[in-house]
Amino acid sequence: MEKLKIRFKEIVEGLGYYLYDVIYEKENGGYVLKVLIENDTFIDIDDCVKVSRELSEELDVLDPFTEAYNLEVSSSGAERELRNSEEIKRAIGKTVELKTIEQLLVGKLVSFNDEVLELKYKNKTFKVDYIDVSYIRLTIIF
Repeated sequence: MEKLKIRFKEIVEGLGYYLYDVIYEKENGGYVLKVLIENDTFIDIDDCVKVSRELSEELDVLDPFTEAYNLEVSSSGAERELRNSEEIKRAIGKTVELKTIEQLLVGKLVSFNDEVLELKYKNKTFKVDYIDVSYIRLTIIF
């Protein structure tokens, strides 16, 4: 599966997107290969179709699974978890929810330098050491 993820990442990035995850699981009695993508703005159905076509061609060549499966390409989600520093850096300028042991903060991610995250909410600025972050995700404020 790791080789497949590496190859999918090359294809997805070659099309101008980011690969968030690849999940192969049994669902409703059959197998599903889920490919979650993102970009710097938003993912629409045309993006999913474009990526799906390219990945389908590669899957026809690689033929990595013995059982039948369905390929699903979709957005990684508007409120997805940010799992590493690369994903956090791409979220600069967006609204995030950040948890530490002591606090829950919601605000616009202003900066991140691999050590400190800076969030702004209304007229207040918060600085949080990355090592103290237990969870961070994109969020939407209505």
